[in-house]
Amino acid sequence: MTQVPIGRRSFVTMAATTALLTGTGQLSPVRAQALAPTKSMRGGSNNYLPRAPIVERIGGGGFLMSGSVHRADDGAPLEGIRIQIWAHTTEGHERDPWSHGATLTNAKGVFQLEMPQIVPAFGQPHGHLAYDSGEFKTVFLRPVMASSRDKSLSAHFVLQPA
Repeated sequence: MTQVPIGRRSFVTMAATTALLTGTGQLSPVRAQALAPTKSMRGGSNNYLPRAPIVERIGGGGFLMSGSVHRADDGAPLEGIRIQIWAHTTEGHERDPWSHGATLTNAKGVFQLEMPQIVPAFGQPHGHLAYDSGEFKTVFLRPVMASSRDKSLSAHFVLQPA
């Protein structure tokens, strides 16, 4: 698997999340106030289609989109959070309804959804993810892959109440 260079925003988010969680998955009360909310990324909402259905898989699969969702400030994992995912893939453009789907986080705040291989659009292989359900502030992410040959991509959300 290709190693993906981590950008500053991802590094800070992952470092803060890692610092908050002990080996047992419990929060460390000393650093709990340090987790800042994720800000929407420029271009993240491109071709967004509200209310994409929750699906088992988008298209034929073969590529894994995954990530986590935590609450700002205390870093608690959020269960049952709906994350919408869409991308330009080998089976469709990111504006096509069949290239969109949603999934829910598990008890540990983790989500994953299989989809067709992401291919470059406008020169960059990238995915789109959104939290848009109302209890927390809406966040759109647009992570870019290091290589169009990668078979997975992850994104992490830290949500603040709406």
